[in-house]
Parts: sequence; structure tokens; C-alpha cells
Amino acid sequence: MTYENLDRKLVNSLLGDGRASLRSLAEELDVSVTTVSNHLSDLEDQGIIRGYTPKVDYDKLGYDVTAILQLKVEGTALEDVTADLKEHRQMVSVYEVTGDHDIIAIGKFEDTDDMNDEIKTLLNDPGITESNTSVVLNPAKEHEQFDLDLE
Repeated sequence: MTYENLDRKLVNSLLGDGRASLRSLAEELDVSVTTVSNHLSDLEDQGIIRGYTPKVDYDKLGYDVTAILQLKVEGTALEDVTADLKEHRQMVSVYEVTGDHDIIAIGKFEDTDDMNDEIKTLLNDPGITESNTSVVLNPAKEHEQFDLDLE
């Protein structure tokens, strides 16, 4: 029974099957169920594992349009604009970034009319000084996580 890299191995196992039972994880990692449970609790308490959710294919649910919004924001409005974007349920990612733009947001929409309505609502914010929107033609890779390297 070895605990070397146990937390990373546990995370990797959960990335493969987030619904795995404590017993199956313990068998896979060759440790006790109590050890898995304790390490899992620690990872959750530290915020490393923030929850267990299904991977949803939004395209199959009718959200066929993915848009990437690049926004320039008035310097003092960055925090407010970011907070506002986070509240829009169809924004799946919001990033404060360096470079030519201040914020990049990615949204999922039912169609271009839905996208257009949402973007027009967002652009009413006086803190946004410039925007550029790109529509994704083909998501080659999306919402993927990666296994952790073992030390």
C-alpha cells in the first residue's frame, strides 16, 4: 500500500469516471475505502475538487451556436462587467485576460437570433468600450480536462 501520488491518482481516476464508488476507487488505487474517503474529503476541503457534474453536450440540447466575445472595458469597470457576464446563464466561460482585450467570454446559444439578443443586452453596458464576436464553426475540442502528471 503506497500513498505516493495518491491524490493525483485519485483525481485522474475521477476524471475518467466521476461517478466511481469509493469502493471501486479503493480497489483501483490499492488502498482502503477509508483512505480514499479521507483523501477525497481533503481534496474537496482544499477546493481542488469543486463538485461532480455531468458533461453536457449543449449542441444536442439545441444550443447550436457558440460565440466568443472579446471585450475592451473601461479600466474601472472591469470588475463590474466581469461580474455581470458571470450572471448570464448562457456564458459558460468568462476570463479576464491580457492583450488587446480585457475580457473573453464564451457563450452557448440556441440560434443566431438568441445570440444577437444576448450580445445586444450585454453591449448596453457603458463600461464596455469595444467588442468583437466570433462564431465557432466547429469545436475541435471543448470542455476537456486532462490527467495530472504523477511525480
